Amino acid sequence: MIRLDSRQAIPDAFRHGVLALGNFDGFHQGHQAVVGEAIRLARAAGRPAIVATFDPHPMRLFRPEAEPFRLTNLDQRQDLFAAAGADAMLVLNFDAAMAAMPAVEWIEAMLVRHLGAAGVITGEDFTFGKGRSGNPQVLREIGAPHGLEARTVGPVSDAGGTVSSSRIRAALKSGDCETASRLLTRPFAVRSTVQHGDKLGRTIGFPTANLDMGPYLRPRYGIYAVTARLPDGRALKGAANIGVRPSFDPPKELLEPHFFDFAEDIYGQEIEVAFRHFLRPEAKYDTLEALTAQIAADCERARALLG
Repeated sequence: MIRLDSRQAIPDAFRHGVLALGNFDGFHQGHQAVVGEAIRLARAAGRPAIVATFDPHPMRLFRPEAEPFRLTNLDQRQDLFAAAGADAMLVLNFDAAMAAMPAVEWIEAMLVRHLGAAGVITGEDFTFGKGRSGNPQVLREIGAPHGLEARTVGPVSDAGGTVSSSRIRAALKSGDCETASRLLTRPFAVRSTVQHGDKLGRTIGFPTANLDMGPYLRPRYGIYAVTARLPDGRALKGAANIGVRPSFDPPKELLEPHFFDFAEDIYGQEIEVAFRHFLRPEAKYDTLEALTAQIAADCERARALLG
């Protein structure tokens, strides 16, 4: 799959395509329905299927002080869109200029002239343009004279309500990995580069890979049963701590997975760690022996849960 940048010219092969338009952070069941419809229409018309995603997320411009909330990074979204069958990912560089652009101007400048899009698919609640003045109805009215067909896809719901990124974030913040995984159709996963740490885990027999959470949402602090994928495709199982390590000083926020039956050097490698089951909250232990005994118990429980 090719990655396109909204600030650069679009190759001729990807003009006149069908565009799925949204944030698509997390690429949950509702997002998959929108993208799936765009791909179906593109295939029927013999046109390229393109998934557009905003980066940075608009909230970063309007609320720069907001705590980290991302469910996926760009590379993960590109992989997910490719697996769904899209031909390209278009990264819409969201900046002050784009935020200030009226909806009508944005349609004509970006969708019609820049992309030459033949169709655009959005969710029913999608808004865009200065002051959120654009919506699916505006897309249909402004796009039609330019040969741009606009369609919407309704929300996906289950017994708990509408599937949404905010609902997934709430589940993760409460430690409910199972609900988050069901709504995402896969576990929430962090993709990050293994960095050197203080190597305390190694001294007590539980070496860890230290990962910075970056812009990702912070799930409930605590211990999790996790799986991981290495750059070469190998899968690992383990137990991970996400939090500030209250038994150590000074506190430092990290994701620290310990992988079972694994002792290779993976410093500097980008790995993806998936949160499968929440085991317990973070806790402070008075002695190293008590901490070590608890880690051993956590690993035993994680092994059992991961099968």
